[in-house]
Amino acid sequence: MVQKGKGILAADESNPTIAKRFKPIGVESTDESRRSWRNLLLSTPGLGEYISGVILFEETLTQHSDNNIPLPHLAADQGIVPGIKVDRGTIPLVNSPGDLITQGLDGLAGRLKVYKEQGARFAKWREVYPIDKHNPKPLAVEANAEVLARYAAICQSVGIVPIVEPEVLIDGDHSIDRCFEVIERVQQAVYRALYRYSVTLEHTILKPSMVTPGKEYESKASPAEVAENTIRVLRRSVPAAVPSINFLSGGQTDEEATANLNAMNQMFPGQPWEVSFSYGRALQQPALHTWLGKPENHEAAQAALHKRARLNGAARYGRYNAEMEN
Repeated sequence: MVQKGKGILAADESNPTIAKRFKPIGVESTDESRRSWRNLLLSTPGLGEYISGVILFEETLTQHSDNNIPLPHLAADQGIVPGIKVDRGTIPLVNSPGDLITQGLDGLAGRLKVYKEQGARFAKWREVYPIDKHNPKPLAVEANAEVLARYAAICQSVGIVPIVEPEVLIDGDHSIDRCFEVIERVQQAVYRALYRYSVTLEHTILKPSMVTPGKEYESKASPAEVAENTIRVLRRSVPAAVPSINFLSGGQTDEEATANLNAMNQMFPGQPWEVSFSYGRALQQPALHTWLGKPENHEAAQAALHKRARLNGAARYGRYNAEMEN
């Protein structure tokens, strides 16, 4: 999962989420349309050159390709490690208005054993932190860290690698300094909790947010500003024992996510962890809008996915530039 020049494809959209992705292209979310889309992704020729792991949704573990190959095997045949999203989504955190907490710890060990039999070798759990003047509150920071640590410890107890995802949302009008402050508090709390639960950091991956202003802030940050702030907060909060940091795109456009990742690797080489990607929309969106649910667009959609994977592979070395988009 941790290979130079490669990253992780997030294809773990829940059924309600993938229905939202399909709606703008006029595709109904059915068992068959979801299977067809994920078959397209995982059968993309050459995808394994730039993708080392794929996060799947639960139903994908039991679906088959057009040639009747289990979809996890389709990924593994390209050298792509199959993984699984295991959280059950967020609910409001009691006594902390505006904050959220993620469900799904009950019965997790048993589910993980089944997923492992179905081909999954790693898992992913997402905690969500909205930002405003008051949130996330201290209760939310500590409670979410505790849940992430419990999840990671359970994963390692059954031989599954945990991806730890504390997502600080890009929604809002907050400044880049406010985002920095929140991410620093969140990540420090997460690693304190992982230490308390005796999680082996060398066998984990962090999937954090980049440090950016909110979407509604008065101005955007340049890739250099994002890179400088993001690397600085990682140095303050993430132990060197962690082998890889695979960023989520978190509402950035596909080109923004690639440019920001590139700036980090170009400006700050030689970090103690790999600085990589685990993108969903920022990898899938161009392919999705090329596919449109039509079999005749299958190859063109795969070419669009391969292009985004290749450009992010270049960004892993700090070799991406905007001209490559053409």
